[in-house]
Amino acid sequence: MTQRDHAVLENEWISLAGGTSLAARIWMPTGAEADPVPAVLEYLPYRKRNGTAPRDESTYPLFAAAGIAGVRVDIRGSGESDGVIDGEYSERELSDACAVIDWIARQPWSNGSVGMMGISWGGFNCLQVAALKPPALKAVISIASSVDRYNDDIHYKGGTHLSAQLSWAATMLAYQSRPPDPAIVGEAWRAMWMERLAGEPFMLEEWLAHQRRDAFWKHGSIGEDFGGFPVPALMIAGWADGYRTTPFKAVEGMPDKAKALVGPWTHKYPHFAWPTPRADFHGEAIRWWNRWLRDEANGAERTPQMRAFILDGPKPSLWRDRDPGFWIAKRVWTAPEQQILGVTADGRLGDTPVASAAPVTLRSPLDTGTAAGEWFTLAPDTQMASDQRGDDMGSLVFDTPVLEEEILLLGRAEVSLTLSCDAPLANLCARLVDLHPDGTATRIAFGVLNLAHRDGNENPTPMTPGEPVAVALTLDACGYRLAPGHRLRLSLSSAYWPTILPPPFDATLTLDIASLRLSLPLLGAHERIAMPEPENPEPLPTYDQVTPGSGKREVRRILSTGTTEYRITEDSGLIRHPGNGLCSAETRDEVWSIRAGDPLSSTGRVARVCVTRRDDGWETKTVSTCGLSCTAQDWRIEARVQAFENGEQMFDKSYTRSIPRDMM
Repeated sequence: MTQRDHAVLENEWISLAGGTSLAARIWMPTGAEADPVPAVLEYLPYRKRNGTAPRDESTYPLFAAAGIAGVRVDIRGSGESDGVIDGEYSERELSDACAVIDWIARQPWSNGSVGMMGISWGGFNCLQVAALKPPALKAVISIASSVDRYNDDIHYKGGTHLSAQLSWAATMLAYQSRPPDPAIVGEAWRAMWMERLAGEPFMLEEWLAHQRRDAFWKHGSIGEDFGGFPVPALMIAGWADGYRTTPFKAVEGMPDKAKALVGPWTHKYPHFAWPTPRADFHGEAIRWWNRWLRDEANGAERTPQMRAFILDGPKPSLWRDRDPGFWIAKRVWTAPEQQILGVTADGRLGDTPVASAAPVTLRSPLDTGTAAGEWFTLAPDTQMASDQRGDDMGSLVFDTPVLEEEILLLGRAEVSLTLSCDAPLANLCARLVDLHPDGTATRIAFGVLNLAHRDGNENPTPMTPGEPVAVALTLDACGYRLAPGHRLRLSLSSAYWPTILPPPFDATLTLDIASLRLSLPLLGAHERIAMPEPENPEPLPTYDQVTPGSGKREVRRILSTGTTEYRITEDSGLIRHPGNGLCSAETRDEVWSIRAGDPLSSTGRVARVCVTRRDDGWETKTVSTCGLSCTAQDWRIEARVQAFENGEQMFDKSYTRSIPRDMM
C-alpha cells in the first residue's frame, strides 16, 4: 500500500449530548475527505497532551501513513476534556465512548469503520465498549487488560486484597488533580481545574465497598458473556506484567473471536517494551485494522489462536534487557495436557505421591513476599520478581529431583490439597520456581487465595477452625522451559506481602501433604515461529529531559521493633514536550509497613506530587497523600489533595473513611 502523508490536528472538540466537549488529537491521512479512511480510537484518562504523547507519536503517524486515522481522546474530566471523572469504567465513560465512535463514523473523512485499542485502561474499555455493540466498531486490540475485573486487575485476586489497589487509587487521585492546558482551553482552565479538584472521587472508597465479586465488578467484565462479544479481538500481554492470564481466558471463552499474543514484556506496548525480544506491533496492528476496517483479504483471520514466547530459564537481575527463549504458535488453542505431581515419600515433588503422611503446619512470617516485585511492572528492573530464595525461607517448599529431561509449560498450573486453619480467615499463596544449578531461584508463576473464597468470590464463607477442607488454587498463566539440570520448586506460604494484605489473624495452616497435587500445563504440540522485531529498536520520540529522573526500591528491616518496610521512590524529572512546550514532572513516595506477628500493624502510605508548567512562568503543582490502615473490623482510608498555582495554595481537600472488612 502506498504510504500517505498526514496532518496532526492538535485538538479537535467532540461535542456530546448535554453540551460536554471531549478533546481529541487526530492523525489524519492526507486526502481523507476525498478518499475516506477507517479510524482507530484510543480513549483514556491519561492526557494526550503530555501523558501518552510519546507512545502516541510512535504509533499514529505509522497508522496514518497506512491510510488509517488515529483518534486519541481524553475521557471526561481528564486532559482538556470537560467535566469530572466519575470512577473507573463507569456507565457514563462507556456511553461517552459510544458517542465518540458514532461521531467518528459520521465524519466526512471516515469510511464508517472504527477500531478501538489501548493498553491497561484503554485495553479494558475497548473490550467493554465493544460489548455494548456500537454499530461502527468493527474490531479491537486489547493490551494488558482483563475480562474479569475482580480477579485480574489491581483490586482483588482470588479474594485477597492487593496493595496495588491503594497505589492505583493514589495514582488516579494525583493524575485527575492536574489542570487542563491553557494553550488549548484558554482562560477557562482555572475554573475547569477547580471543578475537577472539588469533584474527583477517591476511588479506593468505592472499590473497598465491593470486597466480593458482586454486580459492581461484573459490570465491564466481558467474561460474564463471552458469547455476546461481537467483534474480532487481538489480545496481547506480557509475562512480566500482572495481566498475563487474560489472553488465555479470551481465546478459551471466545475462540471464534480472539487471537492471543504473549511476550516477555512488562506493562508496555510490545514495540518498545522490555525485556526484549519485542514484537512488530505496528505491522501486526495495521494488518489487523486493514482486515477488519477495510475488508482487505490479508489472512489476519487465519492468525494462530495462540502465539507465545516461551521463557528459557531467565535469571533475576537488576535490569533484564533480553530474556532467553523462543516463539511458538498453536493454530488452535485447546486445554493443555496436564502433568500431575505430588509429594513423594522422601518429601520431594514427583509422579508417585505418598499415600499418607503426617500433617505439616505453615505460618509464614508476615513479610514473606518482598521478592515479588510489583503487580504490574513498567521497567525490567527491581519492579520485577527477584531471586526467590529469601521468600522461600518463609515458605513450605517441595522440589523435584534434578530434571533429566526438559519440561515445557504453557497455560495455568493448579494446586489442590486438603488443609485446616486455626482462624476463620487466612490466605494461601503458591509459587512455581525454577531452581537453577547454581541455586538461583526464578519465579515462573504465582497464585493467591483467600480461603474464605475457596468456593467462589461471590459468597465467601469463613473457615471453621480445625475443620479440614479441600481447596484448589489456580496460578497465573506461564510459558516456560525448565531445562535439564534444573529443578522445579513448589513454594507455599500463608503470606505474600506487600503484594497482598493480611487478614486480621496471623493464622497457622495445617496441610495434608499426601493430598497435595500440582497440575502442570504442558506445552504439547506446537510449531516454532519467527516473530519479526520492530525495524526501529527505539521508536519513542526523545523529549527534553530538563532535570534528571531517579528511582529506588528498598526493603528495610528494623530489628529492634520487628518491623519491615517496603519503599518505592520515583522521580520522573522535569520533561518538556518539544512541540507544545508543556513541561511536567511527577514524584512518588510509597511505603508499606508491617510488624512481625501483628497483621493489624499493616499500613500503606503514598505521596505523589505532579507539576505542570510552561517556561513563561505558569506553574501548577498538586500534592496528593493517601493512606490505608486497618483494625480487625475495618479498613481505614485517608486522602488529601492540595493544589498550588505559581506557589500559592488554591485548594485543599481531605477524606477520611472507615469501611467494614468483608471476610478479607
